[in-house]
Amino acid sequence: MHNTDLPAIQYTVWPADLHGHRFKVKLHIANPDPIGQVVQMAAWIPGSYLIRDFSKHVESIEVSGASSKKKLTLECIDNNQWRLPTGINEPVDIVTTVYAFDNSVRAAYLDTERGFFNPTSLCLAVSGQENIPCSLAIVHSENVSTENWVVQTGLRKAKTDDRGFGFYLAKNYDDLIDHPVALGEFQVVNWHSNNVPHSMAIQGCLHPIDAARLANDLQAICTSTINLFEPKTKKAPFTNYLFLVNAVLNGYGGLEHQNSTALLCRREQIPQKQIPLDESTYREFLGLCSHEYFHAWLVKRIQPKAFQPYDLQNRNHTQLLWLFEGFTSYYDDLQLFRSKRITLDQYLKLVADNWNGVLRGPGRLKQSLADSSFDAWTKYYQADENTPNTVVSYYGKGALLALGLDLQIRAFSKNKKSLDDLMRLIWQKHGVTLDGIAENGLDDLIQELLGDGFQKIWGDFKSRYVYGIEDIPLQKWLSSKVVSVTSKVQTKLEKIKLQLGLRHTDANGWLKVTHVLDGGAAQTAGLAPGDLLASINGQRITASRWDKVLNGLTEHQHISVCFYRDDLEHERILVLQPSQLPMQYDLIPVAK
Repeated sequence: MHNTDLPAIQYTVWPADLHGHRFKVKLHIANPDPIGQVVQMAAWIPGSYLIRDFSKHVESIEVSGASSKKKLTLECIDNNQWRLPTGINEPVDIVTTVYAFDNSVRAAYLDTERGFFNPTSLCLAVSGQENIPCSLAIVHSENVSTENWVVQTGLRKAKTDDRGFGFYLAKNYDDLIDHPVALGEFQVVNWHSNNVPHSMAIQGCLHPIDAARLANDLQAICTSTINLFEPKTKKAPFTNYLFLVNAVLNGYGGLEHQNSTALLCRREQIPQKQIPLDESTYREFLGLCSHEYFHAWLVKRIQPKAFQPYDLQNRNHTQLLWLFEGFTSYYDDLQLFRSKRITLDQYLKLVADNWNGVLRGPGRLKQSLADSSFDAWTKYYQADENTPNTVVSYYGKGALLALGLDLQIRAFSKNKKSLDDLMRLIWQKHGVTLDGIAENGLDDLIQELLGDGFQKIWGDFKSRYVYGIEDIPLQKWLSSKVVSVTSKVQTKLEKIKLQLGLRHTDANGWLKVTHVLDGGAAQTAGLAPGDLLASINGQRITASRWDKVLNGLTEHQHISVCFYRDDLEHERILVLQPSQLPMQYDLIPVAK
């Protein structure tokens, strides 16, 4: 459908083939470029830094005159770019068929149970007209299984029915692609944070959710985050906010948007009535919600200059992902504690677990946070068997960096300033104004907040921990009056696993090596990713017997490992050495 009262760029999406997992999309262009209008599909989606080539799922594409209905030819000029003929003097309709069976938060999905799409996966950009308003019409499927489906999206409604099908408006193409759309049946939770309506729409749970508990916890987290950035006005940068949740058997992740987020979690992480709830997995889900919600400020409005505007055809490099993802990873759990969703003990355990996880990665000794950020497109997002040996996570170490900087600012200012003050200054300078941060943009902000006296501290801090590869010495900066930092007491089994230095998965009853860590006994002995472990000291190895067999080993013992590589049997002798253990820490609150 198209409507002359709507913008010159109109998209219509309908779930055309539920069993074949296909959306149909019609793009109406009122004023195509007479010298040859180009249309293009995005190659990646903001927030997920990998070239995904969404055009690979386009099964067909046809164009015709909107008035004459005359079929026109499209010239394919690239994998994801097409050009219309020259001299067209009427509006045109381009109809694509797009395969959609990606159950992640990044692309599009369709079956008889649910539909979901990011417009980056379905909607062609009109080259040269990306900055003008556009509309999106969502059409109901005629399949009987969808008779109770509704639409959930943060897009601005123009004319919709009581189930949300109809017309939506976007300021421009960037605005359109920043609003994921979910179709189906939902359990919905509603609450207000600082008078702003918030909703969580959940699909996939098999039992009634505990809406009261979710509303109570999420209301506290969202309110705390709004107040962090705007302690005086307590005003959010959006008029409403939507959490779209897809609960599945196995899966976890999220993708941020300006007034919504798409989340993937395990069903067991959602509180459901009359169903036992693992509180630790629920806390993990709340941490995911907190993380993506924080991004509504940091990355959706406060952005690197390198992202303004997004170039959706090419990689957009920045060395600042340690700030945008790392600082968000620091605040996601901190906001759970501040909103009283977790205790201090629980919060410190989360910090220690992250700290220890970073210290167990050999890649931290090779790659800086700045390089990790810049190389995210090819290294972090394209992980392989050697990734732990070459890459440091800008999420994990970035969160430790944020904590370290927070402690440094508090110590320097004698607790008159904190990282919160820096975040609020960043928000006012670069979020409210939407003026992107330059690669060295924090320097001036820290100067403004803390003056000349802190510049040497910041310069040394940045040199060592952002552009250098030194471990962040939290044990030196955490106050012994508040937190006790001790060496982690490890069980015999934990020590043996760390000394071995390998990671594995179950493969049809075999233990298959997935990663071999630098410096570990497994690498020294010559084991490699892909090896199938058969026995240790003559004892058969399986997933269920792994811990039992390892518990029977001792340090300095010569160990015979039998394994298969490319269907050939091999045997290696390795020795467990205590010196191979990375430092690990416990954080304990000091009793007052």
